[in-house]
Amino acid sequence: MRVGIDGYPLSEALTGVGHYTLELALALSRNFPADEFELVSPKSFNPSAIARVENCAFANLRLTQAKSSSLRGHWWSLGLPLYAKRARFDLFHGTNFEVPLRKRRPSVLTIHDLSTIVFPDTHTTRAVRRARVRLPMAAKLARAIITPTEAVKREVCARLRVKPEKVIAIHEAPREFFRPATVENAEAVRERLGVAEKFLLFVGTLEPRKNLITLLKAFAEVVERSKLRPQLVIAGGKGWLIDETLSFIDSTSIKEHVRLTGYLNDEDLRALYSSCQAFLYPSLYEGFGLPPLEAMACGAPVIAGRVAALQETLGDEAILIEPLDVQTWARTIETTLNDPKRRASMSESGIKCAAQFSWDAAAIRTREVYEQVMA
Repeated sequence: MRVGIDGYPLSEALTGVGHYTLELALALSRNFPADEFELVSPKSFNPSAIARVENCAFANLRLTQAKSSSLRGHWWSLGLPLYAKRARFDLFHGTNFEVPLRKRRPSVLTIHDLSTIVFPDTHTTRAVRRARVRLPMAAKLARAIITPTEAVKREVCARLRVKPEKVIAIHEAPREFFRPATVENAEAVRERLGVAEKFLLFVGTLEPRKNLITLLKAFAEVVERSKLRPQLVIAGGKGWLIDETLSFIDSTSIKEHVRLTGYLNDEDLRALYSSCQAFLYPSLYEGFGLPPLEAMACGAPVIAGRVAALQETLGDEAILIEPLDVQTWARTIETTLNDPKRRASMSESGIKCAAQFSWDAAAIRTREVYEQVMA
C-alpha cells in the first residue's frame, strides 16, 4: 500500500498535531515495512522533523516538499490532488483536519478535537470560520474519520452529523523519549532555565482554552494564604488573546514567583516533567491531552481539568477538578504540596498509566482503518 500523509504540521515548530503526525508516520513505517509512506507538504519541513526521519532511516518513509509555488493558497483544492495523482497514492491520510478537496484517491481524516466549534470564543475569527466551512466538507469527503478519544468521536457524530460506524477512536501516546530524567540532568536544566528546586509546572500554548488564568488565580491564593512559596513555571509559546493573562501576572504579588520559559525543547521538558512537585493542566477542553500523559510518563503527579477526554485518558491516576473552580484548585495544590507520600504514590501510578499507551498500537489500529477504506 502506498500512503500519502499530510506533512503540513511538520513545517513549523512541533506541537500537538505535529507530534501526532510524526510519531504515527514513524510507527507505521516501523510496523509495516512492505508499505510506502510519504509525508508531503508545500512548505519546507522543520529541521527537527527532518532529523527524526533521517535518524530512523526507514527505507519506506520519506519527506517530500511538493513544488507548488504557483498554486499558493490552493494546496488542498489543486496542488495536493494533482500531486497525489502523480505520486499514485492508494490512500491519503489528512492528519490535521484537512483532506484533498478532489476525490481522486480515498482519504482518511483525523479530527483531533472540535474546539473551534465547541469553544469558538477561544479561537480567531478566521480559524472558526474556516472550521465551520471546511471541517464538515472534509468529514464528508473522507471515507473514515479517526479521533483520539471516544469523547471526540461522540462530538463528531453529534455536531458534524457523521454516522458512528465511520468514526474510529484510536488513542495516541506519550513519546518514548519521555521517561524519568536523572537527578543530575534535571538540576542542570533547572539551573540553566532559572527554575527553582520546588516548582509547579504548566505546559501548553498560552491561549484561552488552556484556562491559565484560573490556574494563576488559584496559585495566587496559595501564595497569599499559606507559607508555601513554590515557583510556577509556565512553558509554552504565546498564543491568541494572551494579554489578559500577562496583565494578571504583572498586576499581582505572584509576579516574582512565576517563570515564563517560552517554547522548550523535549530535553528541557523532560527534565521539568521529572522534577516538578506537580504538573497542573486546567484546560477547558481537550481532544486527548498529551502534555499530562507525557508528564505522567516522567513521574510527575498530575492535577488536571475534569473534561471528558482527560477523564478517558488519565482515569483515576490524576486528580481531576472542575476547570473553573479556583477555590478547589487552590486547596488541591496546597494539600498536594504538603503531602509528599501522596505525590510519590501518584508518580508511581502515573508512570504505569502512561505505559498503557503505545504509538505502535496506534499505528496498527490506523493501518486496519486503511485496509477497511481500501476494501
